[in-house]
Amino acid sequence: MIRVMVVDDHEVVRQGFEMFLQGWDNLELVGLASDGQEAIELCEKLQPDIILMDLVMPKINGIEAIRIIKNKNYATKIIVLTSYANEQSQIRIALAAGADGYLYKDVSVAELAQAIELVHKGHLVLAPEVRQALLQADQQAEIKLSAREMDVLKLMVKGLSNPDIGSQLNISAATAKFHVSNILSKLGVSNRTQAVAAAQQNRLV
Repeated sequence: MIRVMVVDDHEVVRQGFEMFLQGWDNLELVGLASDGQEAIELCEKLQPDIILMDLVMPKINGIEAIRIIKNKNYATKIIVLTSYANEQSQIRIALAAGADGYLYKDVSVAELAQAIELVHKGHLVLAPEVRQALLQADQQAEIKLSAREMDVLKLMVKGLSNPDIGSQLNISAATAKFHVSNILSKLGVSNRTQAVAAAQQNRLV
């Protein structure tokens, strides 16, 4: 039996999770908290196996609650369950605080039950959108273009040729071609069309 505690500042959400947990023979609801402060106090008392943790709450927010609970060396594992499509920086902060999973509230009942089981076994569980956000951020971090290369790339996106790029930036066509070649290499592509697509996909422009 996996002992679960739910932390959310909306009563209807807490009630929904209570009903959800009643539908699984291997999951037991042991506590409900309406904010981070209550979560910390209840966790110390109940020491659940899993906490389903909202992020945006009064008093103490979810991330700070995660950090405090984890710093107390409890064996409790915590799954962030949020309705906000957070930026990758927020996701990283939650994971750095000690979150063992990061899901959105539109997750299906079966997927949530499976996630609880996987996290209980020691796995890190992330929503597909979360994995994509982190992967995209890592890809962006690996692509480092100089200021001049960024200027050239922006003109490439507009469809300008090397001579036109040179004219716009007051450089020779040969120099523009040199910058274009460097951009293709850094983006890992073989032509201008692919470079434009990669730049847009990685939100470089």
